Amino acid sequence: MRAGRSSGSAVVLAGALALGALAAPSAAAADTGISVTRMVVNGGKPIVVGTTAKVKPGFTFRMTWPSGVKLADAQVFPFLYHDTTAAKGDADGGIYISSVGCGDNGSQPADCGGEFYIEPRYTLDSDNDATTWKIAAGAKIWGSDDKLKSQEILTGLGTVQVLRAAKVTANATPEPVAKGGTLTVKGAITRADWVKHKYVGFGGKAARLQFRKKGSSTYTTLKTVRADSAGALKTTVKAAADGYYRWTFGATATTGGATSAGDYVDVS
Repeated sequence: MRAGRSSGSAVVLAGALALGALAAPSAAAADTGISVTRMVVNGGKPIVVGTTAKVKPGFTFRMTWPSGVKLADAQVFPFLYHDTTAAKGDADGGIYISSVGCGDNGSQPADCGGEFYIEPRYTLDSDNDATTWKIAAGAKIWGSDDKLKSQEILTGLGTVQVLRAAKVTANATPEPVAKGGTLTVKGAITRADWVKHKYVGFGGKAARLQFRKKGSSTYTTLKTVRADSAGALKTTVKAAADGYYRWTFGATATTGGATSAGDYVDVS
């Protein structure tokens, strides 16, 4: 059975196995006539990856194929790559799919979708992987004789950001505190290091200290504080009422945003 061949409306496969044939020399190198449009990865949002948890961002696209060819014989395998050509990214270390499938009702175009598979320890080996990745796809046309007729790599399908996951903690002291007394609110910002496979301090990152009064559902920003070189946060505020203190910050070009759990302080 040839890699990636599907007899139904969906196929699940190891992406590297299916794509690897595209990188090898082949006589079947003619254009496939397959077109891929409306490619959306992870709902259009950045893909945020930590140090251990597997991430499976979804994707959708619309596909057309040559007249006279069955959808089961026209296959598309999306992948992501950066800082190289699509062909080298396909062969030497892109982000590949764990599944792909198309709704096959005999009409064109077909709406397709699936998931990429990211295991940080093996898929991402440099913090430089926190960047903009290009979206491409391997395309194949099979003949009724079970032989590969044509194949190509489709490029220009869009881009997606892959970001290092971040965390932040919050701790307000003393607890309890007298009304009007001084609270010291500390925290620590860390982010995923894909080389060391652990979270490390995110030095210099600015975070907002926010407060939510007991009985309210809304946080209000009190001040913005920049972390030291090790990612530590520290500031003081006057205690006015019972409530929760937290740190929060948004995403950067390389790192996802994070919000701590609220630390409750009783004001007596």
